Amino acid sequence: MPLTETPAEPTHSWLITLQYPTAAGFAVATRTGTSAFPPGCLREHAYLGIREWLARREPQLGGADVLFFSLEPYRL
Repeated sequence: MPLTETPAEPTHSWLITLQYPTAAGFAVATRTGTSAFPPGCLREHAYLGIREWLARREPQLGGADVLFFSLEPYRL
């Protein structure tokens, strides 16, 4: 689960672009953030946690289709 509001230094940055239905057709939303994941966390769990976090914050994104997802280490 993304911990975007944690005082700990993030371990990863992420970007996700989603497409979701609207009354007029479709809309596209891109969101970015940083998260602190525990050592050994699977990429799949990070992805699912980000999706769940976004769905809680913006319910219209809960059933959206993913057009792009990137998860990268926070430090270069």
